[in-house]
Amino acid sequence: MTPGPHDPPHDPASGDPGGVPADCDLGTYQFHLPPELIAQRPLPQRDASRLMLLSRETGGARQARFADLPDLLPPNALLVANNTRVAPVRLFGRKKTGGAVEFLLLTPPVLLSAAPDPGRPGRVSARAVGLLRASKAPKPGDLVTFSDELSLTVISRGEFGHAEVMLSYVGRLPDILDAIGHMPLPPYIKRPDETADASRYQTVYARPDKPGSAAAPTAGLHFTPDMRHALKKRGFDWAEVTLHVGYGTFSPVRATDIRNHDMHREHLEIPPETAAAVSLAKSQGRPVIAVGTTSVRALEGAFAATGRIAPFVGATDIFLRPGCDFQVIDGLFTNFHLPGSTLLIMICALAGTDHVLSAYHEAISAGFRFFSYGDAMLIV
Repeated sequence: MTPGPHDPPHDPASGDPGGVPADCDLGTYQFHLPPELIAQRPLPQRDASRLMLLSRETGGARQARFADLPDLLPPNALLVANNTRVAPVRLFGRKKTGGAVEFLLLTPPVLLSAAPDPGRPGRVSARAVGLLRASKAPKPGDLVTFSDELSLTVISRGEFGHAEVMLSYVGRLPDILDAIGHMPLPPYIKRPDETADASRYQTVYARPDKPGSAAAPTAGLHFTPDMRHALKKRGFDWAEVTLHVGYGTFSPVRATDIRNHDMHREHLEIPPETAAAVSLAKSQGRPVIAVGTTSVRALEGAFAATGRIAPFVGATDIFLRPGCDFQVIDGLFTNFHLPGSTLLIMICALAGTDHVLSAYHEAISAGFRFFSYGDAMLIV
């Protein structure tokens, strides 16, 4: 739970009275955020956001603009970004009783393995996982219909709305999702998705052949073709990975001792050209800067799986928290994250908890905009 404005501050040095070390205590990563600082809509221009520069070494922070990024990056840096595409995987349907059901598909559509539906000629079926939400939760065996082309049957239910389901559909699932699905805006955005979100909750470099994410890699939302050109002109190289953002990235930490938090697996791909670019940069002593925490998760997760920088296709459940060693990245361009989230814990591991939380408090005092559609931070 996020402390209120009148709660006593948490002392990171003290840890939990029960003996949990401070850097493993979820309370260490909490802070009070005024609700009005949670960005509900993107700025009119992608690249108009503010930027905070944070030094990993000293903890010094200063305010700047995203437009200043080419002047703030370390010379000759290699930027590595996540080219996944957000799919419109938020679906609204009905049970046979007429009750409304909301379903968030977590299995990346590009990874579904479809087969002919034996009980419904002309349709295909595919096993998937997702989050179900309804006033009266569907039980195993219940049918939920979204359209004439798409329905699901509940196979099993888990905690916190998790469900394993069997999808049944006619035609191409990506086409069906484009027709009836909604962009999966996070719950702290207190409005329905709008037409503009179809493009603004998507990076300009998201690849059409990578529609797999249930949330945006939000650090990339700031970049425009003009900024990409400016970076290239200044000699900064650019490489891409794919990590399909799912529950592993945005699931809340519910364990007081964060060592007990279970990370969900997410699919990632490190193409040969990216592995080669990262290897070359490391051999030349050039800094590798991740664009977004999901890029960090892809690079460090692949390294953890193989013990080297190499092409990789697979999954990761890596949990980057204080005490871990970063083997690939040297810096990070990111947004401001939720209190107590695995993403905040990750950047505390990278830059130091005191440094990060001090910078966050400065950002709050200065009125920075937080979360998906908010402002940015560069940690170098």
